[in-house]
Amino acid sequence: MIFDRQIMESSQMLAEWLRHPDVSTSPFEITHGKDLWDMTVAGPQLNGIFNRAMESDSTFVMDIVTHVFREAFRGIGSLVDVGGGTGLTSSKLVEAFPNLRCIVFDLPHVIATAPRASAAIEFVSGDMFVEVPRADAALLKWILHTWTDEECIKILKRCKEAIPPREKGGKLIIIEIVEGMCVNDAQITKETQLLYDLHIMINTTGKERDEDEWRNLFVAAGFSDYKITHCIGLRSVIEVYP
Repeated sequence: MIFDRQIMESSQMLAEWLRHPDVSTSPFEITHGKDLWDMTVAGPQLNGIFNRAMESDSTFVMDIVTHVFREAFRGIGSLVDVGGGTGLTSSKLVEAFPNLRCIVFDLPHVIATAPRASAAIEFVSGDMFVEVPRADAALLKWILHTWTDEECIKILKRCKEAIPPREKGGKLIIIEIVEGMCVNDAQITKETQLLYDLHIMINTTGKERDEDEWRNLFVAAGFSDYKITHCIGLRSVIEVYP
């Protein structure tokens, strides 16, 4: 995906973007006249590449999460995977936790092509800025880093509305980079996190965030507490409580 022609061309517009008066756009949008999400709707080829890339990532990441960090999902009866794509993340979860029921929630053009592989997974289309299906817990895997702070707060608020209070087991699970959090090969990890920050900045209006930036989002969205566990290479698992 990163070496796709449309993604690579956006990098050539970085200098022009830095001089651009409209800070709400991205080099990708300057290059193609549409943002990344509109391009995936309009272009089946790019949409397919993007979905396959997310599936590849889910295969790698969720194998680690379901073996090393099972506690985050233990005891959850239902989970809504917000921006869940073609459902591979949910497939990995219901395989690891047989009593779990998942809702894969994404845009209509994504849900329309998603394979229905398990009776334990329901596919629902909609807009995460408007309403998120209700469940015991919500999952945001590699979603928030592609949006601005203001947009992230809206998404977080919709997720908070969809889950029960903390005393009834409600929580939000986020899988994202927390800049500066490293275990082994710290210098290489930090450099790679920053490189990915540049990639996200070129192709979306989002960014990678450090712990202080994440905390500010959670507070602004009305959450009461959070816990970060660094366990997946560049990324961490963040449990956020209503």
